Amino acid sequence: MRAAVRTGWRIGAAAAAALRARAGRPLSQAAGESGGAEGGGGGSGSREAVERLVREHPVVVFMKGSPAQPLCGFSNAVVQILRLHGVEDYRAHDVLQDPDLRQGIKNYSNWPTIPQVYLNGEFVGGCDILLQMHQNGDLVEELKKLGIRSALLDAEKDQEKK
Repeated sequence: MRAAVRTGWRIGAAAAAALRARAGRPLSQAAGESGGAEGGGGGSGSREAVERLVREHPVVVFMKGSPAQPLCGFSNAVVQILRLHGVEDYRAHDVLQDPDLRQGIKNYSNWPTIPQVYLNGEFVGGCDILLQMHQNGDLVEELKKLGIRSALLDAEKDQEKK
């Protein structure tokens, strides 16, 4: 039992050291130090291809399914949060259609799960982070930095008038 605890501690310490090494730098840059996506040939999962997708639009989502038909609850939640804020103009990439892209985006962000949300080329997080940002008001502020006015601000004004 003690050996298992000690092994777990070493893994935890190694992960903590890796996080400290990346501190202060955007996750997208830090992920590149570990090699990024496998292969550099420019395929859909290569670091270069993923970088192009991430930077192609101010709001980019890598998800399972499409905004019209999300194929997992977490992807659906991201779509619904963006919809609540009135964000209709964004790029969505269905990772189920492309296994190389699915693995490539995970390597690029150093984040193991889908969906993944990028604002202005920077990795924000997945469903849980976007939900937290929505709940605490940070998403309104981040969208404002992109020149996107959250529809929730207009909804608040409408409520005040009543």
